[in-house]
Amino acid sequence: MDKKLILLVEDNPDDEFLALRALRRQGMDNVVVARDGEEALAYLFGTGSPGNGGAPLEPAFILLDLKLPKINGIEVLRVLRNDERTGRIPVIVISSSREECDLSRCHELGVLSYLTKPVDGGEIVDILEKARLLNYSAP
Repeated sequence: MDKKLILLVEDNPDDEFLALRALRRQGMDNVVVARDGEEALAYLFGTGSPGNGGAPLEPAFILLDLKLPKINGIEVLRVLRNDERTGRIPVIVISSSREECDLSRCHELGVLSYLTKPVDGGEIVDILEKARLLNYSAP
C-alpha cells in the first residue's frame, strides 16, 4: 500500500491518541502530528518540518482540529487556502464544536468534510474514497 503522509493537527493528547488509533486501524500510519496551529503552518511551509531538512510537508490530506492554541483551526485553514502551495490540500475538520458558524466557515473555506469527535477511521476512508482522493483501503 502506498503510504501517503497525513498531517494531524490536534492539541489534546487523548484526542490525538484516538485519532492515531483510528487511522492505524485503517492502515494509515504515516502521520505527522502538529499540536497547535503555528506548528502545523511551520510544517506545511517548511519552517519547522521534522526530519525533512526544512522542506515543506506535502500531506495527502490534513485532519484539522478547530480549537487550537496559538493559531486556531479556522485561521490555519484560511492561510492554507490563500497560498497556492497549500490551497488544494484536502482538509477534513475534526472538532467537538457543533456551532453553525464553525460549520459554515469551514465549508466556505473548502473543507472536504466536517466530522465531530471522536474520529472514526472508517468514516475518513469513506470520505476519501467518495472524493476519489486516495487509494487507501482497509487491511
